[in-house]
Amino acid sequence: MDFNDFVNAVFNFQDYDQLLPLVRNSLIAGAVLGLVGGMVGVFVMMRDLAFAVHGIAELSFAGAAFALLIGANVVFGSLAGSVVAALIIGVLGTRARDRNSIIGVVMPFGLGLGILFLSLYQGRSANKFGLLTGQIVSVDTVQLGLLTGCSVFVILALLAIWRPLTFASVDPELAEARGVPVARLGIGFMFLLGLTVALSIQVVGALLVLALVITPAAAALRVASSPRLVVLLSVVFAVTSVAGGILLALGGRIPISPYVTTISFLIYLSCRFLGWQRHRRGLERKTAGRQMPAVKVTAGVGRPNP
Repeated sequence: MDFNDFVNAVFNFQDYDQLLPLVRNSLIAGAVLGLVGGMVGVFVMMRDLAFAVHGIAELSFAGAAFALLIGANVVFGSLAGSVVAALIIGVLGTRARDRNSIIGVVMPFGLGLGILFLSLYQGRSANKFGLLTGQIVSVDTVQLGLLTGCSVFVILALLAIWRPLTFASVDPELAEARGVPVARLGIGFMFLLGLTVALSIQVVGALLVLALVITPAAAALRVASSPRLVVLLSVVFAVTSVAGGILLALGGRIPISPYVTTISFLIYLSCRFLGWQRHRRGLERKTAGRQMPAVKVTAGVGRPNP
């Protein structure tokens, strides 16, 4: 493949206006997932659960692959796998060290099961590949309704526990001393995280779900310190990544996930650069402020008394 073939495979906008109506449901689903992923991702970063997202995604992939094998609804299979993984991690992994060990055990087990089920599946290979990397036109009306309903549930539940969950995420020991049910909040959040991961797999696939749940929140934390602004930017970055990836993938012959992950990564790099610039200017102002009194004192030395 030469350079022109590569460009045509990645960016080819012939008959784009005719193809655009095919991804209407996917664009709506992407916007909904961006909202949910952006909100949940902030708490994932606060609670240091990035590794847990990957572990949940692997078991969600196994559930979706099993559903594909037996001819059941892939969304339900993905949800079942995610919820089981999230509850296992939430119940058994109360400490960070235990949680990472459990994830390290669950993740390869889920991936192995998923590969086994896909190997036994005799249907279209595109269905297998879509579970790993996402499919741009895979969201039909029924799946969109299910996805929207689950997303509304996640958002409402997250808003209901927002303040105590924030307290428990920032300082769990103090929150527990104040009577906050830290353990139950942790299990409840893991359940919501499992639902979010399962929903995200429908668009970006099991292997690259981190780009939707982790990267936008990590980018927002680089440029904002206000909690509300961090959540707002995380949602905007997630929606931009998914919607932009869908629109770009429509003009190419490759799956949607490389577009989504590339946009998300570029946003993160930009935010990291802006954060570095702001930090450097802050250091320069502090250095200048420390030097000002020294200059004044030096200027006053040797001045004759009036």
